[in-house]
Amino acid sequence: MYPLATTATMFPSYNSSLVDWVRFASKKAGGSSKNLGGKSPGRRYGFKKTDGNFVHAGNILATQRLMRWQPGAHVGIGTNNTLYALEDGIVRFTKEVYVPAPRSTETFKVITKLPMGTVLYKTFINIVPNKQEGKFKLVGML
Repeated sequence: MYPLATTATMFPSYNSSLVDWVRFASKKAGGSSKNLGGKSPGRRYGFKKTDGNFVHAGNILATQRLMRWQPGAHVGIGTNNTLYALEDGIVRFTKEVYVPAPRSTETFKVITKLPMGTVLYKTFINIVPNKQEGKFKLVGML
């Protein structure tokens, strides 16, 4: 059978060969990590449709990081400030008097610092919808 274990094999002394088996943590030398980033292309913000273009509902009109252009008639705004058409029609850009909401942050940051009587103009993007054809008949005429 197997030989019985002795106290010398069960409890090795400090000078035994087991101490030689201990491994220490090591790390390979890594390379430098300079010049990271800065190589990605831009986000391509700006107009996607210009004044006078025909658009369908859902077409993106402009992408913007901040509120550079305001949504006008028949134009929606996405969560990332993207302006899109709500109806089919012709794109029109207009400059209109801008009156911000009384409790907006823009009022406190900008409007309160302007002299009295100053008028702000902002660019609005509007959609002029196509004229609907009269294909409907009154029930009384049937």
